[in-house]
Amino acid sequence: MRTKTTSLKNIRIITLALLFSIPAIQAKAQTQQFTFTQFMNNLTPVNPAYSLLDDAGAINSATRQQWLGVDGAPKSYELNGNLPLESINSKAGLMVLYDKFAIEHQTEANAFFAKSIQVGTKNFIGVSINAGVRNYVANYSQLDGDGDPVFRNDIKSTKPNVGFGVIYYSDWFYLGLSVPELTIRRLGVASAQDPIDFRNTYYFSGALLTELGDDFQLKTAGLASYSKGIPVIADVSLTLYTKRIVGIGIDYRTNKEMAGILTLNINPFQIGYSYQSGTSPENLGNFNAATHEIFLGYRFGKAAEKPKIL
Repeated sequence: MRTKTTSLKNIRIITLALLFSIPAIQAKAQTQQFTFTQFMNNLTPVNPAYSLLDDAGAINSATRQQWLGVDGAPKSYELNGNLPLESINSKAGLMVLYDKFAIEHQTEANAFFAKSIQVGTKNFIGVSINAGVRNYVANYSQLDGDGDPVFRNDIKSTKPNVGFGVIYYSDWFYLGLSVPELTIRRLGVASAQDPIDFRNTYYFSGALLTELGDDFQLKTAGLASYSKGIPVIADVSLTLYTKRIVGIGIDYRTNKEMAGILTLNINPFQIGYSYQSGTSPENLGNFNAATHEIFLGYRFGKAAEKPKIL
């Protein structure tokens, strides 16, 4: 009983601290922005049209955990898979995302279809559409140990979701625009008794692959998200590959976070690990702000014989 009470107290303290002291986390909760550091290896959840860059089928998963050892710390899990439809130059797939933050958690599942159109010798335009459902739960009553009316009522809401994406690509670059979640209404009530407005988030993505001789490749990638009323958040990453097998990279996010990334392409598997930490002393005060993320990918089919790094 003591352990449960202590755990609930820790969750309440974390929730209050984050809601009133960390605007960056509030922005994420309100817009549901994609926050995985290894977007350069796993862009499909942001823009399903990205799946068209690889002729192979694929199953990808990512796990992201912040503040290890702290009750109620943010955790995110993502799983996506796709199958090639070669006769019509298309892909079909499924994406599942689960976010947990203290007493709040959200689950999303979307199916998608992406179609590629050739517009040049080696240039293509890909378009995608996705549809699914989003479920949001906030068990605020768990924090009502002292009878505080602010934390009295739980919130549960389920809504349908649609989205789209477009990408222009070749074998050495891509440029993309997507809105994976088109939202037209408010969802639930925030902890501070203000409505959470899940606004449409627009994603702009791009990458450039440069060959540095026979043994080295340099991949530059960027991802920016925009939502009305929320500052633009952008990631820029550089990854140096050796023979397309081992990649060592760095990522900088404009909300003052930086990450080191290690990627291994061991056909048919791709493995990635990133360690992210804030660069600003006021990020979380004395909290351990480090974020660990693991990416696992499996490619199948004849096209999977060649490592994919774009």
